[in-house]
Amino acid sequence: MHGSLWVGWLLVLLCAGAGAYCLARARSGPAAQRVEARGEGLMALGMAAMALPASAVAPPAWSPWLFATAFGAAGLWALLRRHLHHAVGAWAMVYMAVAMMVPAEHMGQMGRMAHSAPGGVPLLTGLLLAYYTVYVIGAGVRLVPAAGPTAEGPVADGPAAAVGAGPAGVLRACRVTMGIGMLAMLLAL
Repeated sequence: MHGSLWVGWLLVLLCAGAGAYCLARARSGPAAQRVEARGEGLMALGMAAMALPASAVAPPAWSPWLFATAFGAAGLWALLRRHLHHAVGAWAMVYMAVAMMVPAEHMGQMGRMAHSAPGGVPLLTGLLLAYYTVYVIGAGVRLVPAAGPTAEGPVADGPAAAVGAGPAGVLRACRVTMGIGMLAMLLAL
């Protein structure tokens, strides 16, 4: 990815941490949650690999093709399973991989929407940025517990209450983390 070396490494750490946690969570719990955690973990690790700063680690010439193929397959699988958000994420990664393949001087030839922009097609990048902004804000708000007592009793205090009840709340926080990572990757495109 393009952009600051520090931002790239922070993205790698953020996505790799979320991916490792999701894969660890895929070892226990109900079957549906294990499958979802496995998919999210693999997506996060793919994001970490794609976020490696090009100035620090020279990617092989074939890496954008690998990313496009892997995330394209993940997007098709998500569509078949009717997970629209996961499909959007996978196709956003395909879009970024394709943007990595096309040299910046040829981006202007991608249509009237791309006026020699180094970050892909501005309209599509803007739509993806808007989608992930709304997603991160909405999902982040859902992580915050409601104020006041609930039917089960008073609201719990402490960090566990901030991310929801137990491991499911942490998985939701990982999704928000991955959404923030996607925003950063789109901005660095």
